[in-house]
Amino acid sequence: MGVLVMSEKERRRIGIMERVASGDMRLSDAAKILGMSYRQVRRIRARYSQEGDMGLVHRSRGRKSNHGYPQEVRSMVLRLYQESYAGFGPTLFAEYLLERHGIAIDHETLRRWLLEEGLRKKVRRKAKHRQRRKRKEHFGEMVQLDGSFHEWFSGQGERYCLMVMVDDATGCTMALLSQEETTEAAMRLLRLWVECYGVPCSLYTDRKSVYITDREPTLEEELSGEEPLGAFGKACKKLGIRIIPAYSPQAKGRVERKNGVFQDRLVKHLALQGITDMHTANEELVSFTEKLNDKFCVLPESSEDYHRVLPEGIDLDAVLCWEESRTLNNDWTVRYENRWFQVSAQSPLPPARSKVIVRKRLDESIQIIYRGRNVDFEELSMKPVKETRELIKPRKQWKPAPDHPWRGKFREEETSHTHQPQEAAPASGAARGTVPLALTP
Repeated sequence: MGVLVMSEKERRRIGIMERVASGDMRLSDAAKILGMSYRQVRRIRARYSQEGDMGLVHRSRGRKSNHGYPQEVRSMVLRLYQESYAGFGPTLFAEYLLERHGIAIDHETLRRWLLEEGLRKKVRRKAKHRQRRKRKEHFGEMVQLDGSFHEWFSGQGERYCLMVMVDDATGCTMALLSQEETTEAAMRLLRLWVECYGVPCSLYTDRKSVYITDREPTLEEELSGEEPLGAFGKACKKLGIRIIPAYSPQAKGRVERKNGVFQDRLVKHLALQGITDMHTANEELVSFTEKLNDKFCVLPESSEDYHRVLPEGIDLDAVLCWEESRTLNNDWTVRYENRWFQVSAQSPLPPARSKVIVRKRLDESIQIIYRGRNVDFEELSMKPVKETRELIKPRKQWKPAPDHPWRGKFREEETSHTHQPQEAAPASGAARGTVPLALTP
């Protein structure tokens, strides 16, 4: 006789059915304890009376599920995983099976198959120690911005930065690959967001110098009471976007979690597409983020969109740029980034030593602005040479040498004058110019 293996739930039913059979408990009370209907408990009692303990064992035990997959399907799926999708998570693997192979299998079933075959290990997630912040109520009320460094092209060993913007209310995402997390990359991504959705109310960023400058304020900024801003901060100020600095990565958790999604899914997607350069990857990111938004975006609590439409007449290229104040030299030249620009003759010509604004756009083009109008100029191939005048130095008085012949001539004259006989000195009266008196004998 074999050993009957029963679950804890089934053993509990045996004790209750024994009490029902002995008359110590009514069927209605047994139904309440077991959480079943009266009719179901009555059927269980009938099976218990006929078959004993075996009647309480589930009828499907030992039988194959009606919803199970044939062994051929399982073997084919596992082979596909080993050949093309190694390292994929069960959820992402299920999506690609349906999209590329037309095989619809639940991700939990795939997870169980991979665990049973030893192709995946159980991952125990750490307990969350921070309370999740409530989402903003409106789309465009706050957008989180961050850069994620990762080896996006598998096998190359080179790390790039993925600039990611995530709306706090909906989870709507936009991304752009760049070499580094620079001001230019942040401006380009913000431009794409503004062109697609509008101007957001605020940006939630970290405290990197790209977004928050730590330089000392200039004298003009101190006199006007303005805080020092970098190029990205100046652009956001013109657009009316408030920059909110975060003091920890956990504070902007939505964009940090989205970075993890990209590091898991985007790397595998680019590898399957055979994409190995940044330009092609940015083109593919457009469709990739659209699918990501369709899958993970949620509806905001309020239907009102807080994005502002860009006012007419505003040149977005003239806003998302670098601006520096420069002094016009006396020869009407301007120096910027070790480049020299010559202001052309025009009417009216800006006066020398006046302040001008040098603007560099995202396309590397240069503008020189004086009092709100563009100034014509041309770039010089080299630094202008200043005209210098030689100073006329006074000639030193020439002094002849002691043995010079010229000195000998004057020496002879001095000697001749010294040896001449001296005349008698005149009387005192003659000396004074008076006539001497005649002497009488």
